Amino acid sequence: MYGRVYGVAVIGVEGHLIRVEAHVGRGLPALAVAGLPGTGVLDGRERVRPAVESAGLEWPLRRVVVNLSPANVRKEGPGFDLPIAMGVLAASAQVPAARLAGFALAGELSLKGELVSTPGILAVAMAAARAGLEGVIVPAANAAEARLVEGLSVIGAATLTEVAGFLRRTWRPPDEHPEQGERREAPSPPGAGLASVDLADVRGQGLARRALEIAAAGGHNLLMVGPPGAGKTMLARRLPTILPAMTRQEALEVTRLHSVAGLLGGGGLVGVRPFRSPHHSISQAGLLGGGTGFVRPGEVSLAHNGVLFLDEVTEFRRDAVEGLRQPLEDGRVIVVRASGAVEFPARFVLVAASNPCPCGFEGDPRRSCRCPPHRAEQYRQRLSGPLLDRIDLQLSVPRLTRGELTGTEPGEPSTVVRERVEEARARQRARLSGTPWACNGQLPGTFARRHTRSAPDAEAALADAVEGFSLSGRGFDRTVKVGLTLADLEGSDRVEVRHVREALAFRAMGQQQEVAPVG
Repeated sequence: MYGRVYGVAVIGVEGHLIRVEAHVGRGLPALAVAGLPGTGVLDGRERVRPAVESAGLEWPLRRVVVNLSPANVRKEGPGFDLPIAMGVLAASAQVPAARLAGFALAGELSLKGELVSTPGILAVAMAAARAGLEGVIVPAANAAEARLVEGLSVIGAATLTEVAGFLRRTWRPPDEHPEQGERREAPSPPGAGLASVDLADVRGQGLARRALEIAAAGGHNLLMVGPPGAGKTMLARRLPTILPAMTRQEALEVTRLHSVAGLLGGGGLVGVRPFRSPHHSISQAGLLGGGTGFVRPGEVSLAHNGVLFLDEVTEFRRDAVEGLRQPLEDGRVIVVRASGAVEFPARFVLVAASNPCPCGFEGDPRRSCRCPPHRAEQYRQRLSGPLLDRIDLQLSVPRLTRGELTGTEPGEPSTVVRERVEEARARQRARLSGTPWACNGQLPGTFARRHTRSAPDAEAALADAVEGFSLSGRGFDRTVKVGLTLADLEGSDRVEVRHVREALAFRAMGQQQEVAPVG
């Protein structure tokens, strides 16, 4: 007796259709799984039989062999519980095999036969739609995210009994109310979920506020160095409130990543740009992605289309921070294991904050630094030159004055700043239409140089800065892109000399600091 159903293996953030074949034949009762199953799939052997029996269905008391094809693809995670169970039921003629041919199945089973919320269901639904299948059968808790894929029939079931009933045409899933679906898919307004914070809360720090606006308008990376209590963390946490709203495509990318990581919680479309702030004790795998067995996205990927904030960046592990070079340059992370390479998207705005020295008061006019010179130098060298070269905006955040701390006049609110940011982004979208890039910070250097209109005196200022600021090729390109963003904020069609000078001013601090050698 033979049965076949479709499952989906989630590798990275992509789903790959898998044929789950079940054969019930002669031999002592046993369940064998072949086809390069991972630990999570093998563990499912102990869950599937109790789940089938708890659902009032019959487990064949014969030798059962399940094959996951293609056999050269590693299958990980508990999402294969449901397709294995239904494959065995189809092979034992308890459910119609013909009806299974149009659906992909995914879901973890409990011992009571319930379908448990399972990570990566959005990737499963996308793979099923790409393969031209009619629909997917998933846990009811994950049905909302699966419905984000258009043109796909989604069957959300709470138990194995309901799945069998659907295939036998004795049970139908309750129809989702149209208005509920619309509410779930509607994009959240900019700054939603961050109503408790506003840029107006920041006192003083005009230069830092300006840097935040430039970073939001062009997707540029930012480093703030200053004494404790100057407001670096406060500023960073308000950057998402001035970022433009995500497009539907960006929201789908974020939702899929959070689904694979198991952070979606059964909800629908994520409409708020992510803000990730990992602790400085995070490992390299936690920051960049990886792990044994199932390769999971790291913080850089969970911050995709949003903000990654590294507070006290000099306290992070050197190998983890230096691993940011590739995602900052390419917008992706490639995790290589013996079983193969997995790619995760990682296009984010990096905001890093640091003290100028271990005690935090180097250069402070009111408090003297207690650090020996060699310790302060070692502290600064924790950030290497190649990493600093990838940070477009670098500035000092000074201690607040008495007037700024005790003043009552509020700063400019996030809504006003966000309007300027959205206007600048609209200019960039129009200019970059038909390209894979969405903002100036994502542009390759060669493209930025060739397609940027600059005034003659602006080009001369840039040429002089190559030697005056010891600009590398990358630093030169990033200065061009920051100048282009400043022109967009002004509504100018070309980069003027004032834009170049302001862009260079934001790199001056990085040129003055001593940094670690390459490597």
